[in-house]
Amino acid sequence: MEFTAKQIADFLGGEVVGNNNEKVHTFAKIEEGTKGALSFLSNPKYIHYLYETKSSIVLINKDFEPDHPVEATLIKVSNAYESLAKLLSLYESMKPKRKGIDPLAYVAPTAKIGKDAYLAPFACVGDNAEVGDNCELHPHATVGARAKIGNNCIMYTNSNVYHDCRVGNNCILHSGSVVGADGFGFAPRPDGSYEKIPQIGIAILEDDVEIGANTCIDRATMGATIVHKGVKLDNLVQVAHNAEIGENTVMASQTGIAGSTKIGQNCIFAGQVGVAGHISVANKTIIGAQAGVSGTIKEEGKMWIGSPAISASTFRRSSVLFKNFEELQCTILELKKRVSELEKNQK
Repeated sequence: MEFTAKQIADFLGGEVVGNNNEKVHTFAKIEEGTKGALSFLSNPKYIHYLYETKSSIVLINKDFEPDHPVEATLIKVSNAYESLAKLLSLYESMKPKRKGIDPLAYVAPTAKIGKDAYLAPFACVGDNAEVGDNCELHPHATVGARAKIGNNCIMYTNSNVYHDCRVGNNCILHSGSVVGADGFGFAPRPDGSYEKIPQIGIAILEDDVEIGANTCIDRATMGATIVHKGVKLDNLVQVAHNAEIGENTVMASQTGIAGSTKIGQNCIFAGQVGVAGHISVANKTIIGAQAGVSGTIKEEGKMWIGSPAISASTFRRSSVLFKNFEELQCTILELKKRVSELEKNQK
């Protein structure tokens, strides 16, 4: 299927600079562009590719002015990255969707399957579970007993929603993800061994949540672990029992949230962030990669870096000294030596 530059600009509310009738039928990165491809430019690091790309159309921010002639047709939009997302969503929605229940899928007699749902071979829906309209369950996706999946959800291969858990509308669970695994709860015995504490709560994903591959949302010991609307979790993220993740928060790979911690709305966590249990993190907090958050963060909109995490401004000032620590140590030792000699001479 082909689209002209004018059709794309009209859809995005943008302005064409160049040939209105230029056509595209696919997408490509700006550095790998070919004839008939649409690319985008939002990162200044890639500006030089604009003058070299073979893509037919390039989306650019409306405030950007090229320094050299550009062969491609340009479409100026308010936000090139956001506009690309809209186009990709449109492109994805136009693909034909599979419907129906494969004979090799298992659906319990008491389960409810919504209209136009697709269950692939070896998908499994347990007793009294509910799967909403237009959902896709890929091979070996499992919905446990009494669990509920909302409308327009996708569960990829080997994703699991355990018994009694809840998933809202428009959610995506990637391969290997688990919603509702037991929380890590064990009581120490006098002999040094541990007794498992039954985890009788549930895990809840609200609408528009996306869970990356091999990410786990543990069920609560009692009550619920809650991932609020619009949260996006990367691959290999761990959310422990009774934690709560606020709306529109995003977390990169290998982040770990310990039990009973509450994360605010619109937070950004970079990769390998660790957050201690039983604390809270304020709205709009940004945590840098590999930071360790050991205490409550009360101030909204602040950036934290390091382990233990400190404010970004403090970290930057301190980092100037880090590289000089060896020299500072030598200086201190030399000063101690001189002081010791002076004290001896005074005696």
